[in-house]
Amino acid sequence: MRPRTRPPAGARPGVDGGRRIKAALCGTPKGRSTRGGRWPGPFHVKHLFAILLALALLLPSGCAPAEPLERTFFAMDTVMSVRLYAGGGEELLDGAEARVKELEGSLSVTDPDSEVYALNHAGTAALSPDTAALLEAALDLCRRTGGALDISIYPVLRAWGFTTGEHAVPGGDEIAALLPLVDYTGVSFEDGAAALPPGMEIDLGSVAKGYTGDALAAFLKEGGVTSALLDLGGNIQTVGAKPDGSPWRVAVRDPSGEGSVGVLEVENQAVVTSGGYERYFEQDGVRYWHILDPKTGAPARSGLASVTVVGESGLMCDALSTALFVMGREGALDHWRQHRDFEAVLVSDDGSVTVTAGLESRFALSDSARPLTVARP
Repeated sequence: MRPRTRPPAGARPGVDGGRRIKAALCGTPKGRSTRGGRWPGPFHVKHLFAILLALALLLPSGCAPAEPLERTFFAMDTVMSVRLYAGGGEELLDGAEARVKELEGSLSVTDPDSEVYALNHAGTAALSPDTAALLEAALDLCRRTGGALDISIYPVLRAWGFTTGEHAVPGGDEIAALLPLVDYTGVSFEDGAAALPPGMEIDLGSVAKGYTGDALAAFLKEGGVTSALLDLGGNIQTVGAKPDGSPWRVAVRDPSGEGSVGVLEVENQAVVTSGGYERYFEQDGVRYWHILDPKTGAPARSGLASVTVVGESGLMCDALSTALFVMGREGALDHWRQHRDFEAVLVSDDGSVTVTAGLESRFALSDSARPLTVARP
C-alpha cells in the first residue's frame, strides 16, 4: 500500500536538516521539504498559528511596541523572523540575515557547496571555525545523552524517506545494514578537521538552528540590542525581556491538535520543542514520525508526544529536545536531575503534562483540567 503522508498545509516549505519539530512562539514544528536541494523539511501553515499566537501573547502583559523593527526572510528552508524592540537598525538586520545565510552555506547536509556535504562525500574535510565549533559541541551532546542524540543517524533517516519525501517503511535487512554506521564515536575531529569512517554521514540539523540562534543573539547584543524576539523556523530565542521589563510569553503547542498546552514566561532564553506529531507518514494504518531512536533505527516510541526545552543555550535546547524525546519521561527527568542546566515541559501520549521545578512559577496550563505534575530534584 502506498504510504499516506500528511499533506502540507502551507504554501512554503520549511526545515530542519532532516531532523525534528521545534517549538515556536507557540511550539510550531518543522517538517519536510527538498526545496532547492538544501535543508530537508516542510513549512506547514501551523507556523502561521505560531506567529499569530505569539503576537497575541505579546499584548496582555507589557508595552512592547505594536510595530517592532522586523526582518523576515527565508533561510535553512524555513521562514525566519527577527524582531527588534529596543536598539539596532536596518544595518543590524542586514547583518543578522547575512549571518544566517553564511551559516546555512556551511551547514546544509544537501548543498554540494557546504562543508558538511563535503565531509559526507569525501570522508574528510577542513572545517571553518563555525562548523568546527558546532561539530565539537554536537559530539559533546551526543556523549552527554549517551547517544540518544546521534548526528550520524542521517543514512537511516534517509532510508525512511524523511529527507527525500519518498516515505516508506524500510525493511529489517536495510535497517540492520545501516545501524552499524550510526555511531557518533566514529567521527574523528582534531585541529579543525573532521573525518568519517566509510559509509558514515552526519547531519547537524538537530543543532544547527540552536547554534544559529545563539550566534544571532550574541550579534544583536553586540550591536546594542536589549530587547528582541527571534523565530528561526520555530526555534525561539529571546534577547532580554520586553521593553517594559516583563517576560516574553511563549506558548507550547498542543501535540494532539490546534491550540496550546500552556504558556511559558522567559527572558534571555531559548525555547525549543520536538515532537512526533507534525512530520510523519502513515502506512497500513500505522503512523511513523521522523524522530528516530538511534539504537533501533525506528521512530522513537517513548510515551512522549512532545518535549519543550528552555535554557540559556539555544544549541543545547535544540539537541536536548530530540534526545529527551527519545529517552522518554523518566529518562528525561533523570537527565534533568543529573545536569540541572535546563528546564523542560514534557507532554505525554495521554495528554498529561510534566514540568521541571524551575518552570513551576513560569508555566501556566491553557486548560486547568489537564493533569499537571511538577518534577523536583
